[in-house]
Amino acid sequence: MDENQLNGSEQQQEHEGDYREIKLQKLRELQAAGNDPFRHVRYDRKECSSAVLLMFTQFEGRDVNLSGRLVAKRIHGKAGFADLQDESGRIQLYFKKDVIGEEAFELYKLLDLGDIIGVKGKVFRTRTEQISIEVHEFTLLSKILQTLPEKFHGLTDVDQRYRQRYVDLIVNREVLTRLRNRSKAISEIRRFLDGKGFLEVETPVLHATAGGATAETFKTHWNVLKADYHLRIALELHLKRLIVGGFERVYEIGRVFRNEGLSTRHNPEFTMLELYEAYVDYTDIMKLTEELVRRLADAVFKVKEVQYGEYLLDFSKPFAKITFNEAMEKWAGVGLDKLRTLEDVKREAKRLGIKLPEDRGFEACLDEIFKEKVEPNLIQPTFIYDYPKGLSPLAKSHPDIPELTYRFELFIATMEMANSFSELNDPLEQRERFEDQIRDRVPDELLADCLAEKQQYEQGQAEGKVLLGDKAQQALEQFEQLVNWLSGNEGNKKAGFDDMPESGLVPWLIEFSEALALVGLRHPRLQSVTTGARMLRRIAADYDMPGRKELLAAFERSDEYASAELDEDFLNALEYAMPPTGGLGIGIDRLIMVLSGTPAIREVIAFPQLKGK
Repeated sequence: MDENQLNGSEQQQEHEGDYREIKLQKLRELQAAGNDPFRHVRYDRKECSSAVLLMFTQFEGRDVNLSGRLVAKRIHGKAGFADLQDESGRIQLYFKKDVIGEEAFELYKLLDLGDIIGVKGKVFRTRTEQISIEVHEFTLLSKILQTLPEKFHGLTDVDQRYRQRYVDLIVNREVLTRLRNRSKAISEIRRFLDGKGFLEVETPVLHATAGGATAETFKTHWNVLKADYHLRIALELHLKRLIVGGFERVYEIGRVFRNEGLSTRHNPEFTMLELYEAYVDYTDIMKLTEELVRRLADAVFKVKEVQYGEYLLDFSKPFAKITFNEAMEKWAGVGLDKLRTLEDVKREAKRLGIKLPEDRGFEACLDEIFKEKVEPNLIQPTFIYDYPKGLSPLAKSHPDIPELTYRFELFIATMEMANSFSELNDPLEQRERFEDQIRDRVPDELLADCLAEKQQYEQGQAEGKVLLGDKAQQALEQFEQLVNWLSGNEGNKKAGFDDMPESGLVPWLIEFSEALALVGLRHPRLQSVTTGARMLRRIAADYDMPGRKELLAAFERSDEYASAELDEDFLNALEYAMPPTGGLGIGIDRLIMVLSGTPAIREVIAFPQLKGK
């Protein structure tokens, strides 16, 4: 049964309440007769359906013991048939009144589709040559109270399929197979890497400083520490710390979280593989990546080619390799030699009809041209390598071409699948790269305010003082007055904000306090902003208060700054010397998508994130 045949018609939904009451009555009668299906704690199953079907000649005439879900039932006088479904497949059952007895046959007639039963019986082949089990006895192990989707209409609401994945799995066996293959693929990745001497490790999910990627974070609050933490957006920086400490081959398969949109290619929490190997470069990692992808295609999905939408993907041939510059020349019609400044990029974007992101620097705008003009052409497995330095803050530069880095990305079906560097291990250059990233994200005027505040703070520290600039002091006073007023005026939030104190500098302070961390300063006088801002954000989201638009915009920008904070401890770790290292990150969800020919990422995740109802 395919996924378009999952749920019932409107008529079925109208009667589901009646059906549930009927099943509840059946359950009460069973319990009253001493046949409570929920009393069972185990069932001694010996075989599975697929084994019986595949090895019929060995099982024919023998007694077997199976269990599973009843998914079809057909009564014919004093006999009847049913289909039993377990994880491995589906097999026909034959019930005969003369064999199981009158009482058991009456119980069989009362069974509902979806009930869980255990059966004992003899394997045989019917006159129509269908392999079946003649039931000698059966046990009702669990009673369904809801109604399974009606056979011919299906669950047409895709969103409901994801919300009730358990029903989707019962009725649509293709979904179960796909998710089983996902688990097999992850196990195969572990076997592959373990066989090459890699060690699987675990690193923290909660990070005081977000790092390893450029993305907006999910934030949570640690009550005991009275501090905000980020759910990790990458695995990279802690794994590199292990390389510094002496491990030479490490990997982690784990969930990462990025506070971004939902789409057929994006889920805000997803599974990443990251690995790092000392004393190798990105060319070695490129070979390992191709070997791994081909191993999964062969060993798990049993394919050389995959039909992915309109594309026929070929994994049997060597993966294509092309430099970033060659790709830009081929598909955007302009090379990096003509894209040296932001003005150059804007000029070419205009020529190409590409709308660039506002208030972003050279690198972000260059990346936009690549995404719009190059990526749509990367259908067959293709390595793009030697990226511009500005797009690769954690990659080592070419010694002869310092504006390029030792980095590659693997693209399949126009999607990025893998990202690899010859890792930057110069702590001084790494700090400069991080700071360049920060300057690209923070508006010039705000960055100047932050640098001036940091300079004044450091001067005060030298004199044993904790100084706060005049503008920040004035803004902090407005902020504290506003928070205190909102805390003590619950009724005013609903009735109006006529008496609300002056708050013109509060949006600036929200951005400023977060942006300060990007220049290495967590000002002790501004710690109260973190706590008060959570309440202010909640109120601004719920009430039409004065300055609401400016406040919400400030919170949005401060979240962006929070995801770009310098990780001082990682920079300190690099100062203890990290060997030359090759690193790799692979988005497992997307890789499973292409290898299984599945166009939507939510189809390969058991419980994908969904918008609230």
